[in-house]
Amino acid sequence: MPKSRTLLVIPLALALFGLPTASSPLAAAPATDVTLPLLVTRGKAPAAALLTREDPWPPASPGQPEPQAAQQPDQRPRWHFTQTYKALIARTDSNSNSNSNSNSTDTSAETGTGTGTTDTPGVTASATGSTPGIRRTDHFRAGSITKTFIATVVLQLAAERRLSLSDSVERHLPGLIRGENDTDATDLDGRTLTLRALLTHTSGLADYTAGTKGLIPVTPLEAVRTALALPATTPGRWSYSNTNYVVLGMVIKQVTGNAYATEATHRIITPLGLSGTSFPGARTTLPSPHGRAYTSEGEDVTALNPRVAGAAGELISTLADLDRFYAALLGGRLLPATQLHQMLNTRAAQGRYGMGLYPQKLPCGTTVWGHNGHIAGSYVRTAATRDGDRVLTFRVNTDGIADPTLERTLLAAEFCE
Repeated sequence: MPKSRTLLVIPLALALFGLPTASSPLAAAPATDVTLPLLVTRGKAPAAALLTREDPWPPASPGQPEPQAAQQPDQRPRWHFTQTYKALIARTDSNSNSNSNSNSTDTSAETGTGTGTTDTPGVTASATGSTPGIRRTDHFRAGSITKTFIATVVLQLAAERRLSLSDSVERHLPGLIRGENDTDATDLDGRTLTLRALLTHTSGLADYTAGTKGLIPVTPLEAVRTALALPATTPGRWSYSNTNYVVLGMVIKQVTGNAYATEATHRIITPLGLSGTSFPGARTTLPSPHGRAYTSEGEDVTALNPRVAGAAGELISTLADLDRFYAALLGGRLLPATQLHQMLNTRAAQGRYGMGLYPQKLPCGTTVWGHNGHIAGSYVRTAATRDGDRVLTFRVNTDGIADPTLERTLLAAEFCE
């Protein structure tokens, strides 16, 4: 059974302020347990959590489910969960008779092992804070991490020779993007625009969310029309655009006859046993269990129409599912070697982006691969080693992190040991 341990507020505060903690349980805690609370203090998030995964299993054949613990009794993945949230300041100050804890947090951690398809819920601190904490099993909106799923499906279709990355958009979606269209303010043309350009964000298509602000539900066709009414970027140069992946979602349906959500479920979610992951379509609620989601101004946006993002960001998932997905993807369990190599090739995007993944070089020289997700009320980031053996996913229950340096700090704490 996983062992749990509760990290006390006072030792945590001492560690954050650089005071000696030789006798504290925190002395042996992972570095991320000390840096995570900064997302709540300096980052101004109501709550934050992370789940790390170390997977010693060798890669399985593409498309095969992750091995069960019974098959690999001595090589089960190791997990570490920790979460932190704002304490009730008035109560803390009253109990401690001190002003030094105005930024204090409550943190809990759990380490242990799990099988490929089931997880033991993490233990969270009691909800004594002004905002409840994040449970390990909570569902949340994963935003643009959806793009990694969409890119994986497209690359699987390429491996099956049902499409080619050199195909034009026109070949699969005739007339969708045509320069002579009177409603098209760009000079882009689907006859020269390739699927590879969509995958790498080098198409020149404007980001439709610049027009909708990510708040207006739209159909895929409406999203494309909105983008075409905006100034194009330079084709061949990297420029992140949600429109690219909306179009890829349309291509998947045209090629397979099924919605992108159906294909991703059949090809990824079901084989990997991602029981907490789903494409909600127009459903505005989150599955249980889940916490609350807030804008940076404190507005509760837990209920949200996912059509604001569609194939570019509608996914709902859990910490454990995202760790498992990226471990499987980078470990070669979802794509043949040729397609995985294409996914990780960043030359087309000037080193900024592969296909549904991007690299980040950390201060120690280590490069991690993954994606982030940003949608109203949720920010999530997954990063992994190139082989997928070590994965970290962290999230906050708000739109973003007030201090942009903290994400890099947290990743370095995990991967630069």
